[in-house]
Amino acid sequence: MNRTLKLLTPAALLSAAVLLTATPAQAAAPPALSGSVALRPLTPQDLKDYKLTGLQGASGLNTIGIGQPGYLEVLINKAVPATDITNVAWTVTGPIGSTATVGESPLGTNVPTYKMADRETSQVAGRGVLLPDIAGQYTVSVEVDTASSGSTNLIQVINAGTYMGVGTCALCHSGGEVALNQVVPWSKTPHATFFTRAINGTESDHYGKNCISCHTVGYDANTNSINGGFDDVAKTLDWSFPTVLTNGNWEALPKDLKNLSNIQCENCHGPGSQHAFNLGDPSKISVSFAAGDCAQCHDSKPNHVRTAEENNSGHAVAPVETEADCARCHSALGFANYAAGKPAVATPYEVITCATCHDPHDATQPHQLRSHPAITLMDKKTTITEGGSGLLCMNCHMSRRDATNYVEITAGSNRFGPHHGPQADMLAGANAVNYGKVIPSSAHRDVVEDSCVTCHMQSVTSTNAAFTKVGGHTFKNHLNADGTNAPVDLTAACVTCHGDTEEFNFARQDFDGDGVVEGVQTEVKGLLSQLGLMLPPVGVPKTTLAIDKTWTKPQLKAAYNYQFVLEDGSFGVHNLAYAVGLLKASIADLTGDANNDRLPDSWQITYFGSPNHPNAAPNAAPAGDSIPNWLKYSVGLDPTIKAIVMPDGVVWANGKNVAPNTGDTNTIAIYTAAEVAFDTLVGKTYQIQSVSSMSESWQNVGEPIQGTGSRMSYVTPTRTKLQQFYRVVSTP
Repeated sequence: MNRTLKLLTPAALLSAAVLLTATPAQAAAPPALSGSVALRPLTPQDLKDYKLTGLQGASGLNTIGIGQPGYLEVLINKAVPATDITNVAWTVTGPIGSTATVGESPLGTNVPTYKMADRETSQVAGRGVLLPDIAGQYTVSVEVDTASSGSTNLIQVINAGTYMGVGTCALCHSGGEVALNQVVPWSKTPHATFFTRAINGTESDHYGKNCISCHTVGYDANTNSINGGFDDVAKTLDWSFPTVLTNGNWEALPKDLKNLSNIQCENCHGPGSQHAFNLGDPSKISVSFAAGDCAQCHDSKPNHVRTAEENNSGHAVAPVETEADCARCHSALGFANYAAGKPAVATPYEVITCATCHDPHDATQPHQLRSHPAITLMDKKTTITEGGSGLLCMNCHMSRRDATNYVEITAGSNRFGPHHGPQADMLAGANAVNYGKVIPSSAHRDVVEDSCVTCHMQSVTSTNAAFTKVGGHTFKNHLNADGTNAPVDLTAACVTCHGDTEEFNFARQDFDGDGVVEGVQTEVKGLLSQLGLMLPPVGVPKTTLAIDKTWTKPQLKAAYNYQFVLEDGSFGVHNLAYAVGLLKASIADLTGDANNDRLPDSWQITYFGSPNHPNAAPNAAPAGDSIPNWLKYSVGLDPTIKAIVMPDGVVWANGKNVAPNTGDTNTIAIYTAAEVAFDTLVGKTYQIQSVSSMSESWQNVGEPIQGTGSRMSYVTPTRTKLQQFYRVVSTP
């Protein structure tokens, strides 16, 4: 039967005016409408958060029980103005005998669309709810019209059926090919025995009848929903929840209820009657990697917080990539296929969710994680065997390049680099541009048992202001200050080795050579700033690189390491020695200054035998004349020859021998200069100003300087001035 519900919006009254006033020559092209019809999950936490008292939850699957709600919502491009939507009209074509229609949704405008990725790109154009009244397939169509972005017709197919229980599923899914052998491995998971353990009193001493909706099949409180679920069969058998949780309750449970007990196939795939009666037709059952499927139970704070945590993770908004080579890490199904050793294929888009990393059918690995054997990096010579559960993370969080070959054969472009997330490479201290040197590594790769998991999935108490925002399945161990709360660093995993520390950015050494020992992350950022200034456009502070085909090979090698450290994201925490070593090696390759003291190693070796000799330090004056090495280098003088101080300066001939100041073209004079040094912040602009008398107006000295987050130094001549005052002003 075909039934239509048409909703006209107030914006329809505006459409004529829009058409009269906007012309192609005057208005920009309207945004594309795009669109889809989604079935919104409704979780226990949603019911609490949005005060949806009395509503029945939903999995978001397109296979639902008779009488159970399918919460429909139309999603369109967020860029389309809401006032531009003129019409949303629903049509339902259901099985013969059905009178079900799309009714008004009980979800108000305060309820956002479910997926975090959809919230970034889409808006809800309209909502409805379908309660299937008989078994069969329902085709829900919706027409969306807008004033300036056109119209679209969208479709969602819903399978409605009855619950059969694991006994029916086992008839086909208990042997043969892996795809058909799911019941046997599932039977060894905690899901398969949860209700059994709970009513026998071994799971909890406060388990009650209000808990069983998530631990049995098809349970709902709607008395008009007759679909063969646990509640329907329990009513038929006049079964009551046991008054005492004790051993023997499970054994006393009627066989027909045992068949519908525990967390089994139809909890996650929807009622299976239509799938079974149609000889296993895959279009009559749901197979979903969406987080909402798990969240129908695992989303109720403060005890069930995995969904809330995952919603605050980068996984929840993974970039849309569905091609075969990209799906491995950008698509839930793509990663599951990769972990199972299947060939790479294009897959539908679904963000990284619970079932991406956890296999709902198999408890072979701890926490039902998917298989995570040793990881071989793209250099094909570095294999990571120790890393515990973190090896699973490394399958994606690794460079996609063999760095050595890549930088030799690849021209510069806006896609140049390790391709994001090289954390496994950084932790291993491998597969960056080493310039033929052995660059040391820190010990994290050897001493942290579960690697990524140990540090990034630490527990946070429910009383902590950062609860569900950091730790656990957020995979975050740091939060920036938000204006109300202080920054958070989860350092519990650090104290075993590093002692009592409350932040990652603790001081070690002056790695960036600015004369100040700062936190390790600050030091690494300082080295990044120095290297960025050496890359095109030279001298301009950078937070990202704009690489193109004009970049030279040395610049590309340095750029690879810059991005390698930047995209690792830890700023030295994962592997401080390797991060610092890479950046210093890159700076040295561009400047010839391996020890990063801003004097060329070759110059220091010529005069002192080693760039690390105490007399070779930039501020040292080994000749005993108080003239530092950096100043003598800048004018090409021998630092081991003592200067003779003359009334108008220090005069040199040919860089070595003192000569009278008689107009000889080879003479050089060094005069007094002033160095102005000041700390900077990214986003601020600094201007040095001077006056010779405080009664005068301040005058700019040089050009404005962009802040980099590091200390800046400016040297200005003072030879012709008896006295001079300096200041630094900043904007904004």
